[in-house]
Amino acid sequence: MRILAAMSGGVDSAVAAALAVDAGHDVTGVHLALSQNRQTLRSGSRGCCSVEDSHDARRVADELGIPFYVWDMADRFTEDVVDDFVAEYAAGRTPNPCLRCNEKIKFSAVLDRARALGFDAVVTGHHARLADGVLRRSVDAAKDQSYVLAVLTGEQLAAAMFPLGGMTKDRVREIAAERGFAVAAKPDSHDICFIPDGDTRGFLSRKLGSRPGPVVDAATGTTVGEHDGTYGFTIGQRKGLGVSAGDSRPRYVLGIEPVSRTVTIGTADLASVDEVRTGAPTWTGAAPALPGRFEVQLRAHGSPVACEVRATDDGGLSIALAESQRGVAPGQSAVLYEPDAERGDRVVGQAAVAL
Repeated sequence: MRILAAMSGGVDSAVAAALAVDAGHDVTGVHLALSQNRQTLRSGSRGCCSVEDSHDARRVADELGIPFYVWDMADRFTEDVVDDFVAEYAAGRTPNPCLRCNEKIKFSAVLDRARALGFDAVVTGHHARLADGVLRRSVDAAKDQSYVLAVLTGEQLAAAMFPLGGMTKDRVREIAAERGFAVAAKPDSHDICFIPDGDTRGFLSRKLGSRPGPVVDAATGTTVGEHDGTYGFTIGQRKGLGVSAGDSRPRYVLGIEPVSRTVTIGTADLASVDEVRTGAPTWTGAAPALPGRFEVQLRAHGSPVACEVRATDDGGLSIALAESQRGVAPGQSAVLYEPDAERGDRVVGQAAVAL
């Protein structure tokens, strides 16, 4: 098959491309230029898609003997990922930009262009398993990325390849070292790629400006502090509230109301939920029979919890949790899994949390 290898410049995508070559495919490498600042430099493990990453990807392509191109998708990335990220926070929600990038860039814009150019599939270095169109968790639980891939449709998954899902990250690095790739020991990217300094609040402040408002204690209704912008908070947040509620009990963010600019905080007993409501779901395959029992993961690095899922009259989902969960924020993705001890948990689909 003619395969387009999305090469970020990291060790995962390098090994994924190499495995596609080993499998006998006709492989072409492509690096996505996503930053509007063309000379953005990488700082250790922070950020990605920098000029250094582009050079690292090109070196690997040269060593594999495959054609290599750089596709400029900075404007599309800014519109679909960065601007969406800012707008979601301004609306009091907590987005996942990696999920949005997979949905809008890597498996929409890139896949569409790849198909138009005659490629059969796109291979990436994501840690997830894909066989016969079924998406499952990676064997390396610590590196599993199925959560941020759950937004993909069955049609998109049919044109995707994830060759790393059956191995650990340590094995990936071993393969890279065996091949002499310079990226074998390159640090993984962390945090949000377009906020390389890791200061999300500072980034949003520069984008949205100062929008002061009150911090209100849910138990008393009294104002216990002021803030510079609701975008500096997420539901379930405990640290960095900058307020004193009058006793030693920790406080958590319970609600964010961007119109009145009010942030509501409260004690742990008020911070947990037993039911989550979502918007319209997307399914990785055929829609499951509902109501049904699944496991749901509510954050990218969260733990799955048993649940019962029902369809709602407005086209969304109602997810009854077997165990109360804290820190469930609107805008996050509720990813449903079908447990399978023998073959690995299957990704059923996802929906945005609405609460």
